[in-house]
Amino acid sequence: MKILIAIDGSKAAALAVKSAIDLAKAMTKAPTLVLMHADVPLMRRVAAELGTEGTRKYHQENHDYAMKSARTALKRAKLAFSEKQVVDDAGPAIVKAAKAGKFDLVVMGSHGRTALASALLGSVAAKVLSHSTVPVLIVR
Repeated sequence: MKILIAIDGSKAAALAVKSAIDLAKAMTKAPTLVLMHADVPLMRRVAAELGTEGTRKYHQENHDYAMKSARTALKRAKLAFSEKQVVDDAGPAIVKAAKAGKFDLVVMGSHGRTALASALLGSVAAKVLSHSTVPVLIVR
């Protein structure tokens, strides 16, 4: 089984990682786990001001921040994982990665750091849930 865990460094993402760990430990065969972080592209003017290296560093720092607690939790659970980093709008990027990578499940939090609050789900979770052809587990 291949599981894509979408994270952004939020408390909801940490709960999603915990749920993915619990799920993985309940399986007889260890699943393939991939942590994915999608960072919103910078406005052109900001990217031009920072330059190529500055923009790369900015996105890398955001990625490392988002991944920090997830990496720690998965290492503590002694589960192998890989990472996927993209610079794109999170909702469509997660849907695309899940389909292209032939994942069996997407696990993500209900609200993220950048999601606009709605009555039930954050905007990214709602986009993924409504557009994904891969099953999605939303963790609250």
